Amino acid sequence: MAEVLLLHHVLGRTNGIEAIAEQLRNEGHTVHVPDLFEGCTFDSLEEGLAFVKEIGFGEVTKRGVRAASELSTGIVYAGFSLGVAAAQQLAQTREGARGALFFHACLSTSAFESKWPADLPVQIHAMSADPFFVEGGDLNAAQELEASAHHAELFLYEGEEHLFTDSSLPSYDADATKLVMKRVVEFLA
Repeated sequence: MAEVLLLHHVLGRTNGIEAIAEQLRNEGHTVHVPDLFEGCTFDSLEEGLAFVKEIGFGEVTKRGVRAASELSTGIVYAGFSLGVAAAQQLAQTREGARGALFFHACLSTSAFESKWPADLPVQIHAMSADPFFVEGGDLNAAQELEASAHHAELFLYEGEEHLFTDSSLPSYDADATKLVMKRVVEFLA
Protein backbone atom coordinates (compact mmCIF):
# COMPACT_ATOMS: atom_id res chain seq x y z
CA MET A 1 0.00 0.00 0.00
CA ALA A 2 1.09 3.55 -0.67
CA GLU A 3 1.71 6.48 1.64
CA VAL A 4 0.25 9.70 0.22
CA LEU A 5 0.70 13.37 1.11
CA LEU A 6 -2.47 15.07 -0.13
CA LEU A 7 -2.40 18.88 -0.38
CA HIS A 8 -5.69 20.79 -0.54
CA HIS A 9 -6.91 23.51 -2.89
CA VAL A 10 -7.55 27.23 -2.41
CA LEU A 11 -10.78 26.67 -0.46
CA GLY A 12 -8.87 24.85 2.29
CA ARG A 13 -9.20 21.39 3.78
CA THR A 14 -12.85 20.95 2.91
CA ASN A 15 -15.12 18.00 3.63
CA GLY A 16 -14.70 17.00 -0.02
CA ILE A 17 -10.91 16.80 0.33
CA GLU A 18 -11.35 14.76 3.51
CA ALA A 19 -13.78 12.46 1.66
CA ILE A 20 -11.18 11.73 -1.03
CA ALA A 21 -8.56 11.01 1.62
CA GLU A 22 -11.00 8.67 3.36
CA GLN A 23 -11.70 6.80 0.10
CA LEU A 24 -7.97 6.19 -0.30
CA ARG A 25 -7.65 5.11 3.34
CA ASN A 26 -10.49 2.63 2.79
CA GLU A 27 -8.36 1.14 -0.01
CA GLY A 28 -5.62 0.54 2.58
CA HIS A 29 -3.39 3.55 1.88
CA THR A 30 -1.91 5.86 4.49
CA VAL A 31 -3.01 9.41 3.66
CA HIS A 32 -1.77 12.63 5.27
CA VAL A 33 -3.84 15.79 4.72
CA PRO A 34 -2.09 18.76 6.35
CA ASP A 35 -4.10 21.94 6.83
CA LEU A 36 -2.08 24.59 4.98
CA PHE A 37 -4.59 27.29 5.99
CA GLU A 38 -4.55 26.63 9.76
CA GLY A 39 -8.27 25.91 10.01
CA CYS A 40 -9.58 28.42 7.47
CA THR A 41 -11.93 27.28 4.72
CA PHE A 42 -13.67 29.42 2.12
CA ASP A 43 -16.92 29.34 0.18
CA SER A 44 -15.64 30.89 -3.05
CA LEU A 45 -12.51 30.92 -5.15
CA GLU A 46 -12.36 34.70 -4.74
CA GLU A 47 -12.29 34.44 -0.92
CA GLY A 48 -9.68 31.70 -1.03
CA LEU A 49 -7.50 33.61 -3.49
CA ALA A 50 -7.73 36.76 -1.34
CA PHE A 51 -6.51 34.75 1.65
CA VAL A 52 -3.65 33.26 -0.38
CA LYS A 53 -2.64 36.74 -1.60
CA GLU A 54 -2.61 37.91 2.01
CA ILE A 55 -0.29 35.16 3.29
CA GLY A 56 1.54 34.72 -0.01
CA PHE A 57 1.44 31.99 -2.63
CA GLY A 58 5.05 31.12 -1.80
CA GLU A 59 4.16 30.71 1.87
CA VAL A 60 1.39 28.22 1.04
CA THR A 61 3.84 26.21 -1.07
CA LYS A 62 6.42 26.30 1.74
CA ARG A 63 3.81 24.98 4.17
CA GLY A 64 3.15 22.03 1.87
CA VAL A 65 6.86 21.32 1.53
CA ARG A 66 7.33 21.58 5.31
CA ALA A 67 4.51 19.08 5.84
CA ALA A 68 6.53 16.55 3.84
CA SER A 69 9.61 17.02 6.02
CA GLU A 70 7.89 15.08 8.81
CA LEU A 71 7.25 12.09 6.53
CA SER A 72 9.41 9.42 4.92
CA THR A 73 10.69 10.15 1.42
CA GLY A 74 9.17 7.11 -0.31
CA ILE A 75 5.69 8.54 -0.75
CA VAL A 76 3.27 9.74 -3.41
CA TYR A 77 2.65 13.48 -3.59
CA ALA A 78 -0.87 14.59 -4.49
CA GLY A 79 -2.17 18.12 -4.93
CA PHE A 80 -5.49 19.71 -5.76
CA SER A 81 -5.18 22.96 -7.75
CA LEU A 82 -3.22 25.30 -5.43
CA GLY A 83 -1.78 22.23 -3.66
CA VAL A 84 -0.19 21.05 -6.92
CA ALA A 85 2.61 23.62 -6.57
CA ALA A 86 4.03 21.99 -3.44
CA ALA A 87 3.17 18.45 -4.58
CA GLN A 88 4.94 18.96 -7.89
CA GLN A 89 7.95 20.62 -6.25
CA LEU A 90 8.27 17.70 -3.83
CA ALA A 91 7.79 15.02 -6.49
CA GLN A 92 10.25 16.69 -8.81
CA THR A 93 12.98 17.61 -6.31
CA ARG A 94 12.70 15.41 -3.20
CA GLU A 95 14.72 12.22 -3.34
CA GLY A 96 12.75 8.98 -3.17
CA ALA A 97 9.33 10.09 -4.46
CA ARG A 98 7.21 7.11 -5.54
CA GLY A 99 4.69 8.99 -7.68
CA ALA A 100 2.60 12.11 -8.15
CA LEU A 101 -1.08 12.90 -8.61
CA PHE A 102 -2.09 16.36 -9.86
CA PHE A 103 -5.73 17.41 -9.85
CA HIS A 104 -6.96 20.54 -11.67
CA ALA A 105 -3.46 21.99 -12.18
CA CYS A 106 0.05 21.38 -13.46
CA LEU A 107 3.10 23.61 -13.53
CA SER A 108 5.87 23.70 -16.09
CA THR A 109 8.68 21.40 -15.06
CA SER A 110 11.04 24.36 -15.56
CA ALA A 111 9.49 26.00 -12.48
CA PHE A 112 11.79 23.96 -10.25
CA GLU A 113 15.53 23.48 -9.87
CA SER A 114 15.67 20.09 -11.55
CA LYS A 115 14.01 18.26 -14.41
CA TRP A 116 11.13 15.86 -13.86
CA PRO A 117 12.58 12.43 -12.97
CA ALA A 118 11.88 10.53 -16.21
CA ASP A 119 10.87 7.30 -14.44
CA LEU A 120 8.64 8.91 -11.79
CA PRO A 121 4.99 8.02 -12.53
CA VAL A 122 2.46 10.84 -12.58
CA GLN A 123 -1.23 11.25 -13.32
CA ILE A 124 -2.82 14.61 -14.14
CA HIS A 125 -6.62 15.00 -13.94
CA ALA A 126 -8.60 18.02 -15.18
CA MET A 127 -11.66 19.00 -17.17
CA SER A 128 -11.04 19.69 -20.86
CA ALA A 129 -12.75 23.10 -20.82
CA ASP A 130 -11.73 24.27 -17.33
CA PRO A 131 -10.69 27.88 -18.02
CA PHE A 132 -8.16 27.88 -15.15
CA PHE A 133 -6.50 24.74 -16.51
CA VAL A 134 -6.71 25.49 -20.24
CA GLU A 135 -6.21 29.27 -20.36
CA GLY A 136 -3.85 29.42 -17.38
CA GLY A 137 -1.17 27.37 -19.12
CA ASP A 138 -1.68 24.23 -17.05
CA LEU A 139 -2.81 22.17 -20.05
CA ASN A 140 0.38 23.06 -21.93
CA ALA A 141 2.48 22.23 -18.85
CA ALA A 142 0.66 18.91 -18.45
CA GLN A 143 1.22 18.02 -22.10
CA GLU A 144 4.91 18.94 -21.75
CA LEU A 145 5.21 16.72 -18.67
CA GLU A 146 3.36 13.88 -20.38
CA ALA A 147 5.74 14.06 -23.35
CA SER A 148 8.91 14.18 -21.25
CA ALA A 149 8.20 11.50 -18.63
CA HIS A 150 8.16 7.75 -19.27
CA HIS A 151 5.14 7.12 -17.04
CA ALA A 152 2.88 10.17 -17.32
CA GLU A 153 -0.84 10.12 -17.98
CA LEU A 154 -2.99 13.17 -18.68
CA PHE A 155 -6.70 12.55 -18.22
CA LEU A 156 -9.14 15.18 -19.48
CA TYR A 157 -12.79 14.89 -18.49
CA GLU A 158 -15.67 16.48 -20.33
CA GLY A 159 -16.75 19.74 -18.73
CA GLU A 160 -15.56 23.12 -17.56
CA GLU A 161 -15.59 22.90 -13.77
CA HIS A 162 -12.36 23.56 -11.92
CA LEU A 163 -12.68 21.74 -8.56
CA PHE A 164 -14.94 18.98 -9.86
CA THR A 165 -13.58 16.27 -7.53
CA ASP A 166 -14.62 18.00 -4.29
CA SER A 167 -17.99 16.58 -3.22
CA SER A 168 -18.61 19.48 -0.84
CA LEU A 169 -18.72 22.05 -3.67
CA PRO A 170 -21.37 22.94 -6.28
CA SER A 171 -18.77 22.23 -9.02
CA TYR A 172 -18.66 18.53 -8.03
CA ASP A 173 -19.13 16.04 -10.85
CA ALA A 174 -19.89 12.61 -9.36
CA ASP A 175 -19.47 10.63 -12.59
CA ALA A 176 -16.15 12.21 -13.52
CA THR A 177 -14.86 11.86 -9.96
CA LYS A 178 -15.80 8.18 -9.88
CA LEU A 179 -13.60 7.65 -12.94
CA VAL A 180 -10.81 9.79 -11.43
CA MET A 181 -10.84 7.72 -8.26
CA LYS A 182 -10.86 4.44 -10.19
CA ARG A 183 -7.73 5.60 -12.05
CA VAL A 184 -6.09 6.87 -8.87
CA VAL A 185 -6.71 3.60 -7.03
CA GLU A 186 -5.19 1.66 -9.95
CA PHE A 187 -2.21 4.05 -9.99
CA LEU A 188 -1.56 3.60 -6.27
CA ALA A 189 -1.84 -0.17 -6.53
